[in-house]
Amino acid sequence: MYKNLPWLTALAMLMLSACQAPLPPAVIPPPAQKEIKPTPTYNLSTWEALPNWQTVELASSWAAFQQGCHALKSKPNWQPSCARAEQLSQTDNATLHAFFEEYFSPYQLINPDGTEQGLITGYYEPKLHGSRTKTARFRYPLYATPEDLLEIDLSEVYPQLKGMRLRGRLQGKRIVPYFNRNDIDAGKAPLKGRELFWVDNAVELFFLQIQGSGRIELPDGAMMKIGYADQNGYPYISIGKKLIEMGELKPEEASMQGIKQWGERNPDKLPALLGQNPSYVFFRELPDTLSAPLGALGVPLTEEYSIAIDPRSIPLGSPVFLATTFPNSDAPLNRLMLAQDTGGAIKGAVRADFFWGFGEQAGNQAGRMKQRGRMWVLFPKGVTPSVN
Repeated sequence: MYKNLPWLTALAMLMLSACQAPLPPAVIPPPAQKEIKPTPTYNLSTWEALPNWQTVELASSWAAFQQGCHALKSKPNWQPSCARAEQLSQTDNATLHAFFEEYFSPYQLINPDGTEQGLITGYYEPKLHGSRTKTARFRYPLYATPEDLLEIDLSEVYPQLKGMRLRGRLQGKRIVPYFNRNDIDAGKAPLKGRELFWVDNAVELFFLQIQGSGRIELPDGAMMKIGYADQNGYPYISIGKKLIEMGELKPEEASMQGIKQWGERNPDKLPALLGQNPSYVFFRELPDTLSAPLGALGVPLTEEYSIAIDPRSIPLGSPVFLATTFPNSDAPLNRLMLAQDTGGAIKGAVRADFFWGFGEQAGNQAGRMKQRGRMWVLFPKGVTPSVN
């Protein structure tokens, strides 16, 4: 729709500025130049360097890997391992270790600044109480994607911006940034009729948008599954950091649970706080037959074995050996994970969001998780490490 339009360059500049996209207009190079960004380093490693590799259990990692193959098996780099995975008759731990050692090579991921550790957080699939109609109790809307939301692919003009898409809306003959959170909550966006559900708690709805998927329990007990559909184009801003800057919470208190407790104590201040994050997520209803939320790879996530990553650093679908610790603990958490999701707040090389599963217990783990960790990406043998 927007191909070769003469105003696209100016539009890109405008919206990158207004929505604070990763690259500000001043640094967008002309098409003839190559964009220069700091990149992570992939250091060829050994299996022995992976903490507890020889004894780590791989059964659940294997289940997650098989899920990933549904999306990857047609890609040349993945055909050998995925084809072998379909033929494998024995899946004892020794056989699975031999499989990964035969088909993959481990590369330790190093940050652009040369450090090897990064932040490991957690996310989960929450349950909210809601209704398909607005009532005195259920008054906070959960929206489907707006009909007037436009998505613009910049790579047709700047190939070096592959994967970067801008979102906006028409205003007369101009395209302007889409409505931010405050605008949407104030009813300025044309979203009437786009309500999927109405829920009973504004804070829970806010965190549902951060998690990206969840379930809605209706008054009759029916459980509906919902997943990420789109986003308004603004960057995610941490309200936990805002509360720390305001002196309202100490750093160790700025967990999901701590933020919710602050909201209960300060209901009058809550709307202004939530508005500090202009990002807004829209949802779609998912089939009840899905075993878990769909990640960015397009396959159901595996509880405690799928992670969200920055696809600019780690190829989506890759096995990733994660060496970290359990939430609020020094107990080692060394596990072969699958990079099957992404997230607006997951930016950087050694950076991951650990999927804890569904429900309150998973939420408790996810809300407390803010650990340091190291990561090794398993690339198919013979493949030069890159993210393409």
